[in-house]
Amino acid sequence: MPAVSPTTLLNKLFDAINQSGGVASLESQGARSHPRKFVVSSHGETYSLWIYIWTITHGGRVTLPDELRIQMTSVESPLPTNPNGYTVLMGFYPTLDMFAGFDLERHQTFTAGSPSVQIGRSAIDSAFQNGLSFTTKENGEVAMGVRTDQFLNYCRNATKLHASGTDLSLMQLLEQAAELEIQTQDIGHLAENRRVIVQEVRRLSRDARFKRAVLAAYDNRCAMTRIQLKLVEAAHILPVVSEESSDHITNGIALSPTFHRAYDNRLIYFKEDYTIRLNEDKISEFSSLGLDLGIDYFRSFEGRMIYLPQDPNQRPSFQYIQLANRKRRIPGCF
Repeated sequence: MPAVSPTTLLNKLFDAINQSGGVASLESQGARSHPRKFVVSSHGETYSLWIYIWTITHGGRVTLPDELRIQMTSVESPLPTNPNGYTVLMGFYPTLDMFAGFDLERHQTFTAGSPSVQIGRSAIDSAFQNGLSFTTKENGEVAMGVRTDQFLNYCRNATKLHASGTDLSLMQLLEQAAELEIQTQDIGHLAENRRVIVQEVRRLSRDARFKRAVLAAYDNRCAMTRIQLKLVEAAHILPVVSEESSDHITNGIALSPTFHRAYDNRLIYFKEDYTIRLNEDKISEFSSLGLDLGIDYFRSFEGRMIYLPQDPNQRPSFQYIQLANRKRRIPGCF
């Protein structure tokens, strides 16, 4: 398995940051630099992210046919780390467009040459299904498989995730959390810091599963505009802040960012017959402020039916639509 070009690898990092909910600008010089330095904005926060990354290749040992590895070439020990943000050590597996995360603290200092860091193929395969996966080596080191939609979640939580490797019972709980096979009562006995880690992994996995399911149901197209171009987001019909909300696919809809914002801000909504409507109260509010430029564009969609998943079982639930319109105080619905 040959290494991908530096330009390809850099583009894959940009794609992963975007697919996991962020926008990035490159601060380092060129595609070949180690580490690649980014400024990332995601979920209302801006931070610095340094990424040491190499192509994942086969381990080369006949006795371990499933072993994969990165070789840390063109860097010197000790690896500089980000004084004002996050630093991660990763690999990219081009066969599946997947990533691996390694414990930077264990590999920051190394002997001269091209040290290698290993991970099993099974960890990559598991993350392909579940978003994140954990494997503990004989020396207690945790290596992780990371799907693109979990990329920034991994980068921001890498330190505490890798630090859990010496606690085998905690590792089992993390694996169950990534597979969404754990309940609140299963972790009640844990110390608070460990409980927080498991809850965070479960939340990240739940969010990623909801996003993938919704986007797949809508063929990665905005339900209102039909746009694709990797610009579509998974939105909750009934906001998750409501106790009656859920991450079930029938509480989801695929929307382009502009329409997602318009929906969350109550400018647009849709009825039980799946037709798009505009909130005239919000339009009047914008008009009084002189901020109604562009409303004609949204009006061009009024009365249209949203694009629906082919599977009726994946279409928006009437119950969620009604609850959402009532709780969001849509005129005529409460």
